[in-house]
Amino acid sequence: MEAEDSALAPLSALQHLAFCARQCGLIHLEDAWAENALTAEGRVLHERVDNAPGETGRGVRIARGVPLRNLRLGLVGRADVVEFHNRRGLPPLPCPVEYKRGKAKPHDADRVQLCAQGLCLEEMLGLDVPGGALLYGETRRQEVAFDAALRARTEALAGELHALLASRITPPPEPGPKCRSCSLEPFCLLTLSGARSAAVWLDRTLRADAAEGGAEGGAAGGAAGAAEEDSP
Repeated sequence: MEAEDSALAPLSALQHLAFCARQCGLIHLEDAWAENALTAEGRVLHERVDNAPGETGRGVRIARGVPLRNLRLGLVGRADVVEFHNRRGLPPLPCPVEYKRGKAKPHDADRVQLCAQGLCLEEMLGLDVPGGALLYGETRRQEVAFDAALRARTEALAGELHALLASRITPPPEPGPKCRSCSLEPFCLLTLSGARSAAVWLDRTLRADAAEGGAEGGAAGGAAGAAEEDSP
C-alpha cells in the first residue's frame, strides 16, 4: 500500500531513528533541536555540497540536491549527490552519495539513510541500485553495498518510524556512549528531572529569557547606542 504525500516521513527521521529512537521523537514529535560543533560542521558541509555545480566527466554525471520519494515505504527527502554512471547499451546506473562529517561511525544510521535513498531511486527510476557511497570529512570514500540484510533493516526501520510518528509518544532515554556526541543531550535528560517534555522546557526557557531581556532592555539599549556612536 502506497502512502499519501501528507503521510510521507523525512529520510532524515529514519537516520535519527536508527541512531536513537528518543532523538527521533525529540526532533520530529517535539520540534526540539540544538546545534553543537558537530552538527554545525555537518550543516556547513552539506551547504557546500548543495551549492556546488553539477558536473559530468569520466563517464559519470553528478546531480546535487536530488529530490527523493518512496511511496511504498512512505519516505521523502533528498540526496546530497547522485552519480549516474554510464553503461553501454543500458540506462545510467544511479549511485547515491551522502556527505558526512568526521569518520565512519560504529552504528549503522548513516548506512540506513543511504540505503533508503537507494530504495527511493529504485522506485522512482525503475532501476536496480546495488549500492552507494559515504564520504566522511576525515576519511576516504566508503562504498556501501545495499545487500539483503541492509535493505531488510532499512525497511523495518521505516515501519517503526511511521509507528513512532503515529503514536505521538517520545520514547524514554537510553543513556549510552553515543549520547556524548548528541546535541540534544540536555533536552533528552529533562524527563529525568520531572519536565513533561523538551518542548515544555524550551517554552519555559524562552519565556524566561524574554522577560529578562525586557527588564534589561533600557540599559542594553543605552549601551548599544553608545557602541554605535563610537563605531567608525
